[in-house]
Amino acid sequence: MAEEYLPSEDWLVLQEEHGKETTVFRRKQKRERVAQIERQFKANHARLILFFTCVLFIHAAGIYYFTRGFLLTRLVLNDRSKCAVSPIQGPAGQVTGNLLDGCWHPKTFDKAVIIIVDALRYDFTLPWTTDGPHPHYRDALNVLYETASEQPHDAFLLPFIADPPTATLQRLKGLTTGNLPTFIDAGSNFAGTAIEEDNLVAQLREAGKTLVHLGDDTWHSLFPGYFDANLSRPYDSFNVWDLHTVDDGVTQHLFPLLHPSNTSKWDVIFGHYLGVDHAGHRYGPDHPAMAAKLRQMDRVIRDIITVLDDSTLLVVMGDHGMDVKGDHGGESDDEVQAAIWMYSKKGIFGRTSREAALPPQTAKERHIWQIDLVPTLSLLLGTPIPFNNLGAPIKEAFIGPHGNDWANLAAVNHLTGAQVKQYQQEYAVARGLPESTFSHPLSLWEEAYRRWKDVSLLENPSHSSALWWFDTANAFSAYQAATLRICKNLWARFDEPSMIGGAIMLLLGVILVAWYAGGGWRGVRDITWPPILQPLIRSMVDSFLKTNLQNLVLPSLYRVKNATLYVAGNFLPLHLIQNHPDQRDIRPIKGDYSFWTWVAVVFTLCPAIGFASNSYTIWEDEILLFFLSSFGTLSLFSSLRQSCTKNRAIGVSQSITFIVLTRIASLSRLCREEQMPYCRSTYYASASSSTSANWQLLLPFALSLIIPIIIRSYYQVTRSYQGPAQFWIGVALPIGMLLTAFFWTLDTADDADWFGLKEGVLKSIRMVIARLVLGLSLGAGTVAFYRAEPCVKAVTSSEPLPPNSATASKSLDSTTNQANTLDTSGSSNAYGTHYFLLLINTYLALILLQKPMGHLSLGILTWQILCLLEILASNALTTSVIGPVTLGLLGNYHFFKTGHQATLSSIQWEAAFIPLKQVRYPWSPLLVVGNAMAAQILCTVAVPLVALWRRRPAGERPSLVGADVGRALCAYLAYHGVVNLATTVGAYWLRRHLMLYRIFSPRWMVGSVVLLVCDLVGLLVALGGFRCTALSVKTGFGWEDSRSEGEKMNKPSSSRHTVFPSLR
Repeated sequence: MAEEYLPSEDWLVLQEEHGKETTVFRRKQKRERVAQIERQFKANHARLILFFTCVLFIHAAGIYYFTRGFLLTRLVLNDRSKCAVSPIQGPAGQVTGNLLDGCWHPKTFDKAVIIIVDALRYDFTLPWTTDGPHPHYRDALNVLYETASEQPHDAFLLPFIADPPTATLQRLKGLTTGNLPTFIDAGSNFAGTAIEEDNLVAQLREAGKTLVHLGDDTWHSLFPGYFDANLSRPYDSFNVWDLHTVDDGVTQHLFPLLHPSNTSKWDVIFGHYLGVDHAGHRYGPDHPAMAAKLRQMDRVIRDIITVLDDSTLLVVMGDHGMDVKGDHGGESDDEVQAAIWMYSKKGIFGRTSREAALPPQTAKERHIWQIDLVPTLSLLLGTPIPFNNLGAPIKEAFIGPHGNDWANLAAVNHLTGAQVKQYQQEYAVARGLPESTFSHPLSLWEEAYRRWKDVSLLENPSHSSALWWFDTANAFSAYQAATLRICKNLWARFDEPSMIGGAIMLLLGVILVAWYAGGGWRGVRDITWPPILQPLIRSMVDSFLKTNLQNLVLPSLYRVKNATLYVAGNFLPLHLIQNHPDQRDIRPIKGDYSFWTWVAVVFTLCPAIGFASNSYTIWEDEILLFFLSSFGTLSLFSSLRQSCTKNRAIGVSQSITFIVLTRIASLSRLCREEQMPYCRSTYYASASSSTSANWQLLLPFALSLIIPIIIRSYYQVTRSYQGPAQFWIGVALPIGMLLTAFFWTLDTADDADWFGLKEGVLKSIRMVIARLVLGLSLGAGTVAFYRAEPCVKAVTSSEPLPPNSATASKSLDSTTNQANTLDTSGSSNAYGTHYFLLLINTYLALILLQKPMGHLSLGILTWQILCLLEILASNALTTSVIGPVTLGLLGNYHFFKTGHQATLSSIQWEAAFIPLKQVRYPWSPLLVVGNAMAAQILCTVAVPLVALWRRRPAGERPSLVGADVGRALCAYLAYHGVVNLATTVGAYWLRRHLMLYRIFSPRWMVGSVVLLVCDLVGLLVALGGFRCTALSVKTGFGWEDSRSEGEKMNKPSSSRHTVFPSLR
């Protein structure tokens, strides 16, 4: 038998060393391959960010250009009236008066005290004349009606109609310039800009009068440096939670100035009280707090009357009214019907007829416009009428105590008409208007002037001459009214090319994201770079140079606009089709033309078409209820057809739950005025209240117990209630929700004065709680999410699991030669359960900004999102566009269920002060946006879950996951883009509709803000959160596709995450 060959010892050592070198080399290759995959994911994610940045740019540009053409503006003339130049004499006129005696007309008063009671609605001043209980706002402020009725020569009270928008900033501009602030000013209500055109305050200052301001600090923004710094006392104007600080401060500093020893220090005092307005915002008009504030104003006015001297005019007025909930900003009757009251101990006021002896019983009778205040005060105080004024003198102030001084009324109407005529002529020249524009008013002027000349020749006054003066005064009034109507029409002209250009850009944005959502390209790299970004940037530079080469230093806005439209309208679509680097990747969209795709199309287009109807826009919340119920019904039937018993059971149960939750959410409603009487508000304690009912305070406490249990049950289904989920859902979320429940309980306790504590104590406690919740959710929660491991638990067992186990993998122990089993419970939903932690953070921050019924709505929304995710997973619809579209419907639906409507008056401004004592930029506006858009923000954050829920991390490159997340976000933005485009087209098409600024314009504003908010949240939060989730999951499970799940779990990681340390 041949001798067996045995290798030498040196040869064995050599072989062992060679094997080690091979192993090291392979491990090095593996590490390099893993690092390359990780770098590729991060690069693709960055390209995805750039792509959605371009989408944001297109949306923002489209909205900007449409806004420039839609929100009306007027040309402001810089001309100023001069005391030495009478409008009757023209530009070369002679001196007709002086500052001592009165410039254009003999002055009546040397001093004036002007009191603005913010939001003083006209019916607040009327007595209650019927039997039975009366609202809290009646029979509390009686002094105005009493003096006007009992002392008609000393006082008069009239309805004082405001021109919308009824925001304080815009009303102050109208009250001081005599002109009409346009709608575009509404967005600047948080921070006013100085008035540069001619105005009453400037004329008083130029006349050498010492001006004092007390109260609302908006005056100092509009008139910086106009008021005496030593005597004036401005107060923060937007803290609607504070009912007393401003009012008490005004009263405290006002009466010392009215003392005879101090009257020489001032000439005109402006006192702006805010308590009535804040009581309306906080409680609504029909509340004991409103009655208390009105009684306080009654006492203040009576005390002023007592100390007032004969040479001082007292004016009390409201800048606007308030609706039944105490809000304002729109153009409803309650919002525009303010009150004005003038008082003097000289006894110079009168009435034009016996029927006008008493103040009007409703604001529809004998009302005057707020711009009429400017010429009235100017003539009474002996200053020139501001150049841009369009108002008319108030008859009661000039008709005389016997009501027959028509000559004086004709004289002041003549002066005012001449000033209006000057403004009309200069405006026509500046705008290049044809002569025919003002042909009708000019004919009225000629007739009035002829009458003036004729009556001026009469030497002996008689009854017939009084009639002549009466006709002359009315003729000048007719001219002023006709000019005002034409100016309103002129300022209602839209820039149609800009509006059309903006709409086209919005349409291109819809096409772009719809193309992406439809899957027109293969992957993230093909989608975002270079087919879109590279040609887009190149074309932007090329087109800018082409259109601005003539003036590169200071290109006009018009050329910049043309350059942008040139890019969006020409280069972008062409590059998408023609300049693709790989023509094989461009192909017709292989649409998912399934049943659910068509359902998504119908759910998107049908609501969009409805925005051309005012009744649809008014009842949009009910329409959304129908579509969401329809989705739940369709998903129920689809689930019944599933062959898998488990999927069928999940789909059916979740569909039924989704439908029931939708109906429960419909119980929370805030009705708009146009829905009455077919709607009943339940969001607040009553339809006329802005506070929550006591029973509603139980909702946040109940939800703090229910919501964590519900979320935990969904995690337990996939065995994902592991690791960070246990602390996040079981500890942090309930604590945060309990803190918010205590916050709103203390808020109600402060409103009702349950504990009788000193003013401000409960507010300080609430601020601490609010900041703690925001710090927990947005601060600590964000850092914890960034560092969080996947919600997965790995356990090594010597007993093998069943071969068909989805979470088991086997490895062979080389020392014991035994088969070990690695159980990774929760891996089947590792992506979804990790990312959902970010949604919990967002939910916790948003419920703090909502009132108790808003807690219920957002809690239901969170549950519905989980239902939707399970429905999509059980019906294999995770890549369908129906998921993102349904999220869009849910966001818009719960916008209405959190106490909002598409009206300016439904904005809950008090949210700006939940963690703050006064306005702080940019936090206060962001808090208001978070309150108003909470539902849309939560749904935007949830969009990546459509692609991540129940998605296994093994065997799939993260870039493909990113592509699906990007497509889901694009489908979601396509839905909101279509809604915004529909409201934009509707506002353009119906720009002459009677209800434009009451219905269509506010809905367009909501659609535009929602689209931009969704763009930003999707870009910064959703995509950023997905990146953290992908890095966390792939670091734990491995970046390679070829390895088994068990190998991935045992692979050491050099990343910032420490995953499964017990296995290392």
